[in-house]
Amino acid sequence: MQQKIRFTASKARPAQEALARLIARYGQSDSRRAAVVVALGGDGFMLQTLREKSGRDLPVYGMNCGTIGFLMNAYSDDDLPGRLAAAEEAILNPLSMRAENVRGRVTAALAVNEVSLLRQGPQAARLRVTVDGRERLPELVCDGALVATPAGSTAYNYSAHGPILPIGADVLALTAMSAFRPRRWRGALIPKLAEVRFDVLDPDKRPVMADADSRNSVRDVISVVVRSEAAISHRLLFDPGHGLEERLIREQFV
Repeated sequence: MQQKIRFTASKARPAQEALARLIARYGQSDSRRAAVVVALGGDGFMLQTLREKSGRDLPVYGMNCGTIGFLMNAYSDDDLPGRLAAAEEAILNPLSMRAENVRGRVTAALAVNEVSLLRQGPQAARLRVTVDGRERLPELVCDGALVATPAGSTAYNYSAHGPILPIGADVLALTAMSAFRPRRWRGALIPKLAEVRFDVLDPDKRPVMADADSRNSVRDVISVVVRSEAAISHRLLFDPGHGLEERLIREQFV
């Protein structure tokens, strides 16, 4: 029996054209009755789709109609039910961000890839880093810092020279951007269930902003707490032999 498919697409023209073709060929299931979501676009749209599933435990199969498409499968109109039936599943737990700004306002958000802190002005940020209540760096002077999941380790984290993590690794990457002090600090691997706290040491002179997956920006933060949300799971589907594990390994040999 063919799965009930709910198609969704980014606003980009190639994705919208693909959406029309696929609906004409396979139909469009109501979101309440769908067994799987097929997302058409790039990685940014995949992250948006995962955020908007509204708690439903539906697997998401992405087809690339964007640029990089690290979280997506190759696009094809043909035999979509067969591809869905053969797909491999990867389970991702997002990060939660709890950011407090100088006015005492607290913002909570989820991130599939990373939670990042970035300097807002011309001067480097001064951060104190605490892991599970224990101070690990009394002062980190840098352009920014982030905590990345294995799925997000090839994104912003990798461009900041952080490590690529296997998808099944029970660790997170804690990576600094352009660290000035400690001068030779290259980041750390921390347990997946650890809680990381960043305190901004000089928020008036050296303001800092926080982002969850480059969204939900919070300016003028004074503290940011990050931890893995084990109670929340995102189910991604990939063609056999092209899953996240293989992609993360392949990325290290290019």
